[in-house]
Amino acid sequence: MSTDEVDAPIIVSAVFAPADFAYFDGLRRAHFPPERNVIPAHLTLFHHLPPDVAREVKQRLVAETQRISPPRARISGLLNMGRGVAFRIDSTELETIRARLAEAFAPLLTPQDRAGWRPHVTVQNKVAPAAARALLDTLAADFAPRPVAIAGLASWWYRGGPWEPLSRHMFTP
Repeated sequence: MSTDEVDAPIIVSAVFAPADFAYFDGLRRAHFPPERNVIPAHLTLFHHLPPDVAREVKQRLVAETQRISPPRARISGLLNMGRGVAFRIDSTELETIRARLAEAFAPLLTPQDRAGWRPHVTVQNKVAPAAARALLDTLAADFAPRPVAIAGLASWWYRGGPWEPLSRHMFTP
């Protein structure tokens, strides 16, 4: 492990299938302030795990994906974030995976990661409330819940800017 990695916390996220990723990321690129949009659309499971558990994170993500069918998930609604908009994601199976990982890393979790998990994909943030409300109204006009494909799990180094890949693990039934 390099010196930079020692100081970089680890983020864990779900990986969307290509079509769903393209949908979310297209909205994010269109509506997120460009100077703040340094990472693609994502669904975060953990915001900050210590860097010294990188090997264990990879092992646990392999165990949660290898020879396992992708979790069923759906876009269930829109979230008004005040200064942004997100899609709420519902997946009992993904919640179960996250709960197992949270139990494994319990003593290491930050308060944010110990708090209740509200899975969502942010497509707009840090804008004026009126702009957020306008996007929410536009998306709500033709919104209908629908399935979303979770293809895998990934881990990332966080150094304050774009996330740097650590590992990627695809569900493989």
